[in-house]
Amino acid sequence: TGSSDPYCIVKIDDEAIVRTATVWKTLSPFWGEEYEVHLQPTFHSVSIYVMDEDALSRDDVIGKVCITRDMLAEHPKGYSGWMSLSEVDPDEEVQGEIHLRVEVLGSQGGRQQLHCSVLEAR
Repeated sequence: TGSSDPYCIVKIDDEAIVRTATVWKTLSPFWGEEYEVHLQPTFHSVSIYVMDEDALSRDDVIGKVCITRDMLAEHPKGYSGWMSLSEVDPDEEVQGEIHLRVEVLGSQGGRQQLHCSVLEAR
Protein backbone atom coordinates (compact mmCIF):
# COMPACT_ATOMS: atom_id res chain seq x y z
CA THR A 1 0.00 0.00 0.00
CA GLY A 2 3.04 2.29 0.09
CA SER A 3 2.82 2.92 3.82
CA SER A 4 3.67 1.25 7.10
CA ASP A 5 2.19 1.01 10.58
CA PRO A 6 5.37 1.80 12.53
CA TYR A 7 6.10 1.58 16.23
CA CYS A 8 9.33 1.31 18.24
CA ILE A 9 10.61 -1.12 20.83
CA VAL A 10 13.34 0.12 23.18
CA LYS A 11 15.69 -2.57 24.48
CA ILE A 12 18.45 -2.32 27.05
CA ASP A 13 21.02 -5.08 26.56
CA ASP A 14 18.45 -7.02 24.47
CA GLU A 15 15.70 -6.80 27.11
CA ALA A 16 12.56 -5.05 25.84
CA ILE A 17 11.71 -2.15 28.16
CA VAL A 18 9.31 0.12 26.25
CA ARG A 19 6.95 -0.09 23.24
CA THR A 20 5.68 3.10 21.62
CA ALA A 21 2.23 3.55 20.16
CA THR A 22 1.66 2.48 16.56
CA VAL A 23 1.30 5.32 14.05
CA TRP A 24 -1.03 4.00 11.35
CA LYS A 25 -0.53 4.24 7.59
CA THR A 26 2.53 6.47 7.30
CA LEU A 27 6.15 6.49 6.18
CA SER A 28 6.92 9.56 8.32
CA PRO A 29 5.62 8.78 11.82
CA PHE A 30 5.69 11.28 14.65
CA TRP A 31 5.65 9.84 18.17
CA GLY A 32 6.69 12.62 20.52
CA GLU A 33 6.81 10.07 23.35
CA GLU A 34 9.22 10.30 26.27
CA TYR A 35 10.33 7.53 28.61
CA GLU A 36 12.56 7.44 31.65
CA VAL A 37 14.34 4.17 32.34
CA HIS A 38 16.67 3.30 35.20
CA LEU A 39 19.94 1.84 33.93
CA GLN A 40 22.15 -0.65 35.70
CA PRO A 41 25.69 0.73 36.03
CA THR A 42 26.90 -2.22 33.93
CA PHE A 43 24.56 -1.69 30.92
CA HIS A 44 26.18 -1.96 27.48
CA SER A 45 23.68 -0.58 24.97
CA VAL A 46 20.25 0.84 24.29
CA SER A 47 18.68 -0.33 21.03
CA ILE A 48 15.60 1.12 19.38
CA TYR A 49 13.89 -1.16 16.88
CA VAL A 50 11.50 0.38 14.36
CA MET A 51 8.79 -2.16 13.59
CA ASP A 52 5.92 -2.41 11.09
CA GLU A 53 2.77 -3.76 12.74
CA ASP A 54 0.98 -6.41 10.70
CA ALA A 55 -2.41 -7.75 11.74
CA LEU A 56 -2.20 -10.88 9.56
CA SER A 57 1.35 -12.06 10.23
CA ARG A 58 4.39 -11.42 12.38
CA ASP A 59 5.42 -7.75 12.63
CA ASP A 60 8.32 -6.81 10.35
CA VAL A 61 11.53 -5.19 11.59
CA ILE A 62 12.18 -2.06 9.53
CA GLY A 63 15.56 -1.42 11.17
CA LYS A 64 17.26 -0.40 14.39
CA VAL A 65 19.64 2.06 15.96
CA CYS A 66 22.01 1.10 18.74
CA ILE A 67 23.39 3.56 21.27
CA THR A 68 26.30 2.17 23.29
CA ARG A 69 27.43 3.29 26.71
CA ASP A 70 30.60 4.62 25.08
CA MET A 71 28.54 6.76 22.66
CA LEU A 72 26.60 8.23 25.58
CA ALA A 73 29.88 8.94 27.42
CA GLU A 74 31.09 10.89 24.35
CA HIS A 75 28.01 13.15 24.66
CA PRO A 76 27.83 14.02 28.39
CA LYS A 77 25.14 16.66 27.72
CA GLY A 78 23.10 14.13 25.74
CA TYR A 79 22.59 13.41 22.06
CA SER A 80 19.88 14.83 19.84
CA GLY A 81 19.63 14.18 16.14
CA TRP A 82 18.81 11.85 13.30
CA MET A 83 20.37 8.38 13.29
CA SER A 84 20.29 6.09 10.26
CA LEU A 85 18.60 2.75 10.72
CA SER A 86 20.76 -0.34 10.33
CA GLU A 87 19.55 -3.73 9.22
CA VAL A 88 18.56 -6.48 11.63
CA ASP A 89 18.16 -9.11 8.89
CA PRO A 90 21.20 -9.11 6.56
CA ASP A 91 18.96 -10.07 3.62
CA GLU A 92 16.82 -6.95 3.96
CA GLU A 93 17.66 -3.51 2.57
CA VAL A 94 17.11 -0.76 5.13
CA GLN A 95 16.34 2.84 4.32
CA GLY A 96 15.30 5.36 6.88
CA GLU A 97 16.32 7.24 9.97
CA ILE A 98 14.92 8.06 13.38
CA HIS A 99 15.09 11.32 15.32
CA LEU A 100 16.06 10.77 18.97
CA ARG A 101 16.99 12.79 22.00
CA VAL A 102 18.89 10.75 24.59
CA GLU A 103 20.64 11.75 27.79
CA VAL A 104 21.87 10.03 30.91
CA LEU A 105 20.83 11.87 34.05
CA GLY A 106 22.45 11.74 37.49
CA SER A 107 22.53 8.60 39.55
CA GLN A 108 19.76 7.59 41.94
CA GLY A 109 20.83 4.96 44.47
CA GLY A 110 23.70 3.76 42.28
CA ARG A 111 21.57 3.55 39.12
CA GLN A 112 21.78 5.93 36.21
CA GLN A 113 18.62 7.32 34.68
CA LEU A 114 18.17 7.36 30.90
CA HIS A 115 15.89 9.99 29.38
CA CYS A 116 14.95 9.03 25.83
CA SER A 117 12.63 10.96 23.51
CA VAL A 118 11.49 9.02 20.45
CA LEU A 119 10.46 11.90 18.21
CA GLU A 120 9.89 10.90 14.59
CA ALA A 121 11.18 8.80 11.70
CA ARG A 122 11.37 8.91 7.94
